[in-house]
Amino acid sequence: MGVVTSRDGVTIGFSRVGDGPAVVLVDGACCFRGGGPMPAVAQALTGFTAYTYDRRGRGESTDRAPYAIEREVEDLAAVVDAAGGSAFAYGFSSGAVLALHAAAAGVPIRALALLEPPLSFDGPTAPGAREEIEALVAAGRRGDAVVRFQVACGVPEEVAAGSRRSPGWPALEALAHTTAYDLAVTATPPDLAAITAPALVLDSEGSDQRLRGWADGVAERLPNARRRTVPGDWHGVDPHVLAEVLTGHFQPAE
Repeated sequence: MGVVTSRDGVTIGFSRVGDGPAVVLVDGACCFRGGGPMPAVAQALTGFTAYTYDRRGRGESTDRAPYAIEREVEDLAAVVDAAGGSAFAYGFSSGAVLALHAAAAGVPIRALALLEPPLSFDGPTAPGAREEIEALVAAGRRGDAVVRFQVACGVPEEVAAGSRRSPGWPALEALAHTTAYDLAVTATPPDLAAITAPALVLDSEGSDQRLRGWADGVAERLPNARRRTVPGDWHGVDPHVLAEVLTGHFQPAE
């Protein structure tokens, strides 16, 4: 485990496992090293040094207002620097869009793998949700903010409300304010035409047409992209399946 300091003074907690070329794993919404898919992916990704980190405002990372996408790009750049100055990057969901923002900004990313980036090119996917979530958090209604975010992502309202009874609910409430960050990241498309690094855009065969369509749109706009559907559930792929796919992309056989 380690800590890096971002340009604005925010400290970013990270972990690394394995030995080999560096891969930075970028979490999606409501995920951090203490709860989310990335630690299992890092363990499955043999032949690489896999870096997981807590995005700002989550887990062991600090935060600073006001939020800006550029600050999260600087956070990712600091982790890449700690990984040796350049790295492969795998991003999931909003983390995939953040990785695209970083690549477009010139962060030295050797190649990208992106699982279901929720990036719409037909206008905002959840208009007004960010402002509503920020107001709920300011009012101390963090649980309501989480439910509002889940509904904005397409989770049925009764399912979102039922998540309050899950064992992981306290952790979700702790991350409530960061869901507004994810909505900011996904509301502003990066300059995909500026990204020349090889990219693999993935979706799960168990996901819905909306997620599939977003992945198609990203792949179509990247200059050097491949598109692939892999076995999995809704908005999720088994870490070992994913590790095999990532290995084939980052270290293709001669």
